[in-house]
Amino acid sequence: MSRRVLIAVFGTEHDILDATRAVRVAGLRVLDTYTPYPVHGLAEAMGLARSRLPVLCFVAAVAGAAVKLWFEYWTATVDWPLNVGGKPLNSLPAFIPVTFEVMVLSAGIITVLAFLVIGRLGPTRKAVLVAPGITDDRFVIAIEESDATFDLERVRALLAPHRALAIDERLEEDA
Repeated sequence: MSRRVLIAVFGTEHDILDATRAVRVAGLRVLDTYTPYPVHGLAEAMGLARSRLPVLCFVAAVAGAAVKLWFEYWTATVDWPLNVGGKPLNSLPAFIPVTFEVMVLSAGIITVLAFLVIGRLGPTRKAVLVAPGITDDRFVIAIEESDATFDLERVRALLAPHRALAIDERLEEDA
C-alpha cells in the first residue's frame, strides 16, 4: 500500500523541534523525524510513548541471574556435590561474581536482540535516505497526508516560520 508523505528539511535542531511541535498542535500526524544526531525533546514533541526496552532489560537481567543461581546451586548440591574440607555445598558468596556477569550478559544480549526485532533491523535491510544530507547536517520531518482534506499550502505556511529549507511531497511505499 502506498501513502502520500510531505518531507520538510530543516537546517538546525531547534527548527525541527519547533516545527514538530507546531505540526502536532495543528493535528497532523508526524510519521518520523530524521536527524544526524539525537535531539533532546524530539520524542516528546512527536508524541512518542516511552520505550519498554529498559523494562525488558531488567526482566532479562533478573531472569538470567535467577537461572544462573539455580543452576549453580543445583550443580553444587544435587548433581555433583563435592565435600571440600567440610565446607558447605551451597556457598552463596562464591556464586555472586559469576551470577553478576551472567546477569549483565543476558540483559545485554536480550536487549540488543529485542531492539533489532522491534526496529525490524537486519543484515538484509537497506538504508534509504529520505533527503540528502540527513546523515551530515540536515534535519527532516515526514508528515503523513492522511486524507483528502490535507491542505498542502496550509502546511507550507505552518512550516515557513520554522525556516524549512525544502518541502517535498512524495508517494511512499509501506514496507
